[in-house]
Amino acid sequence: MPISDYQMVEAWKEVLKLSRLERGQTVMILTSSSTHPQTLACALIATQSMGAVVNRLDLPPVNGEKAFSRDSLSYLGTTPLTGNRAAIAALKESDLVLDLMTLLFSPEQHDILKSGTKILLAVEPPEVLARLVPTQADRERVLAAAGKIGAAREMYVTSPAGTSLVCPLGEFPAIAEYGFVDEPGRWDHWPSGFALTFPNDHTASGKIVIDRGDILLPQKRYVDEPIVLTVEKGYATKIEGGVDAALLRDYMETFEDPEGYAISHIGWGLQPRARWSTLGLYDREATIGMDARAFEGNFLFSLGPNNEGGGSRTTTCHIDIPLRNCTVRLDDEAVVVDGRVADRA
Repeated sequence: MPISDYQMVEAWKEVLKLSRLERGQTVMILTSSSTHPQTLACALIATQSMGAVVNRLDLPPVNGEKAFSRDSLSYLGTTPLTGNRAAIAALKESDLVLDLMTLLFSPEQHDILKSGTKILLAVEPPEVLARLVPTQADRERVLAAAGKIGAAREMYVTSPAGTSLVCPLGEFPAIAEYGFVDEPGRWDHWPSGFALTFPNDHTASGKIVIDRGDILLPQKRYVDEPIVLTVEKGYATKIEGGVDAALLRDYMETFEDPEGYAISHIGWGLQPRARWSTLGLYDREATIGMDARAFEGNFLFSLGPNNEGGGSRTTTCHIDIPLRNCTVRLDDEAVVVDGRVADRA
């Protein structure tokens, strides 16, 4: 069902309160041709009603001729801010940026955050945003999981389908995504709800089995037959299986970049209001699949860059893959057991 403008304004106001927006602060709303008009209109009303000084910066799209999908996460090359010093300066002068465009995995985003500006990404359909308005309980749950990651030295993932992956930890920080930005220089994504980190460079090893019903993003499809990834020294060196494996191999080959095969972020979903089944209810171009990334108990891993965690690896290829029914261990502690978060099983 569609969400009314009133409901969407109220959702925005709740997220902005959690993000500690204060009267007189400057908000920049960053938009592009793909920005949802209701999300934008309601953000303008909500920010102004809370007494903020509100600006909008609309930028033209880029990389359309290079990407093989319209999904904003399908090609991580340059952004509309690349080389745009005037726009970057305006964003740095803002207390809060509402990113309705997608700056993820860009050096410009890191530069803006270093200035103390907060950035909140919100590009899902309005009804998804309204259903998954974050809460303080989300924050506490995700921070607790991130604390466990930060104290661990190894993540070990297994599944009945045959996954057996070992990821040494400690080189990169734990990251908590809970859906709002309550500290200067913080980035987050509404909606979200997961904890993650990156394996030590060139160390992840083992086998990942993407089983039937697991999800490939940005393809936004449920896998019909298992895909087996062989992981050696931090990279997927083999992608084996039937048609689904061939489709994944062919897509990744389009980037012509060996760094796209690296194991990127690893973690698990902690959002009980997100659902594995939701992706099947949407047109592929209507969503970027945050339900799939955040549903409680998934093991979410990705292929591609690690610069979001402070690493040096950049690549235009980025693929998120949430798996069901996995067991995730941090050292000797099982934090997810057969697809259920341990402390909520």
